Amino acid sequence: MSSIDTECVNALRVVGAELITKAKSGHPGIVLGAAPIVHTLFTRHINISPNDENWFNRDRFILSAGHGSTLLYMMLHLSGYPITMADLLNLRQKGSLTPGHPEYGHTPGVEITTGPLGQGIASAVGEAIAGSYLGAKFNRPDYDIVDHYTYVLCGDGDLQEGISQEAMSLAGHLGLSKLIVLYDSNDIQLDGEVAQTNTENTELKVKSMGWNYIRVIDGNNCDDISKAIDAAKHSTKPTMVEIKTIIGYGAPNSGESSVHGKPMPEEDVKSLRKFLAYNEPEYTFPDAVRNYYNNNVIKRGNAVCDNWNQSVHAYSVLYKEEYKELCDFMYDDFELTDLSGLPTYEAGSKESTRKVMGKVLDYISSRLPNVIGGSADLTASTMVKGADGIYGQQNPLGRNLKFGVREHAMAAITNGITLHGGLRGFCSGFFVFSDYLKPAVRQAAIMHLPSLFFFSHDTVCVGEDGPTHQPIEQLTMFRATPNVNLYRPADATEMTAAMLDSFKTGHDYPTVITSSRQAVENLACTKAEGVVKGAYIVFEPKKKATYTIVTCGTELQLCLAVAKKLEENDIYVNVVSMPSMFLFDRQPQEYKDSVLPKNHKIMAVEMGATMPWYKYADYVKGIDEFGKSMPINFIFDEYGFTVDKIYDEFINNVK
Repeated sequence: MSSIDTECVNALRVVGAELITKAKSGHPGIVLGAAPIVHTLFTRHINISPNDENWFNRDRFILSAGHGSTLLYMMLHLSGYPITMADLLNLRQKGSLTPGHPEYGHTPGVEITTGPLGQGIASAVGEAIAGSYLGAKFNRPDYDIVDHYTYVLCGDGDLQEGISQEAMSLAGHLGLSKLIVLYDSNDIQLDGEVAQTNTENTELKVKSMGWNYIRVIDGNNCDDISKAIDAAKHSTKPTMVEIKTIIGYGAPNSGESSVHGKPMPEEDVKSLRKFLAYNEPEYTFPDAVRNYYNNNVIKRGNAVCDNWNQSVHAYSVLYKEEYKELCDFMYDDFELTDLSGLPTYEAGSKESTRKVMGKVLDYISSRLPNVIGGSADLTASTMVKGADGIYGQQNPLGRNLKFGVREHAMAAITNGITLHGGLRGFCSGFFVFSDYLKPAVRQAAIMHLPSLFFFSHDTVCVGEDGPTHQPIEQLTMFRATPNVNLYRPADATEMTAAMLDSFKTGHDYPTVITSSRQAVENLACTKAEGVVKGAYIVFEPKKKATYTIVTCGTELQLCLAVAKKLEENDIYVNVVSMPSMFLFDRQPQEYKDSVLPKNHKIMAVEMGATMPWYKYADYVKGIDEFGKSMPINFIFDEYGFTVDKIYDEFINNVK
């Protein structure tokens, strides 16, 4: 290990500790302990180019242990990204480019928003799947156009999260050889020693999941770390490199849990400086360190990027059609304009919206080659699958991802696929089990990712499976999550419109679409153009209405029948279909007032929690209790969702 490595690592340690102490907030433990790992990775291995932050074939570095953001920001600063020393000094402050945890789209060079432990590892699996698929599709002899690595830095906490185990299990099964996890293994977590909560054998565990395993005894030895990464690159499996480090190395309380997430007192920073023999001024990287990063990260990375561009140019001459398609993938230049052959349904016919969802997705997949995804062991029930066979080592060009019963990882993997670029990721499951994956949907919303989440069995009409499988509060959960578009279509027309809209380019939010288990009538009054506005009037009585019933999903047909019965009794009610509250709230006020007039008394009807509807309605008919096991033909009467019972509730509570 050279003296310049020592100087660089010491600079990262001291400046990082000083920045956290200045901010009076942060996590010095990982900065001091893992500095040699990240330094080695960036200066000897990772290919990134600050000249082209979005270079398609760059290596991806994911800081799954997002609380170590200070370390990442320093690396990006030294690596030529537009993060200034002033930005570093503004760590964790209001409006800074250097927030408490890494934020995708906010800080240049940050590949993913991390902080909730395990999310980074799982999303990295999605990144690796995307790279593997695109490499298989576009690489040719002597032209490795998509040939990058996905690196992850994680800690003990990451590996204790269930999501990481789900994701790693799938990654081993798929043989994602360009995925390398660097495990900062310091035997300490926030509450004390790891041994107090976790004594499993990491080597045996990851090997049993189909991973390559390498152990580095001395986490301060950059040469040993580099050799391990080299070996990982030559593996035919994903690799975990367990690197034994000392949390808070050099601090007076190094090796203790107290150094994990508490800024060091100024006296302790002075002790750190003395221990490391670091005599530079406060917050200062020596010129030798800056020069080393300039030569070994910036210049090297820019050169690799330039060589790649030259290779792509030669590729464009030899493989004209492939190059054109590559550009379409890289720039997401796909749009459904010709809808000939799109499945259609006659008014009055019956079909479950889950079957419509599956058929429309099959149609979309046949015309959009960048669409990839699948279900959580529920394809036969959700009707959702990818095209071209099952993706795997035997079929690297398959677009059907068999996620297995791994809902949480499935959603984060979908985010990783979408983050990578070039592909649109989707996944699917039973709606009630969206509870398992909601954190990943939240991550997509925070990152403004157009990830797609398709769910079937969206009400208590699941029936005999009972309360564990009958969603109640899940619609409210997603409607309450900022920047999530939830569609609950009523019939084939609305489902088709929602599906087509979800795959349009340019969305800066994830889309959740739910579907019915049971068959529903396809209505003559539903309109695609109304769906994308979030809500629209589907029924107006023969005389001017003074009331409105607003609903969505399979309850629309019921509400139409109620409105017609009211009309027979000289009570005039508009019926509004509101498949997306999110999109309706974005409409101009004039349109919203035309759909839900302020002088109308409004009743909302939905077979789920009533809470979100009070935003629009004076009275809500819903279900604020868990379901019960019974055949579907008993459910409507049991919960009061019949024409006569809704009619009576309207008369007694609205009129």
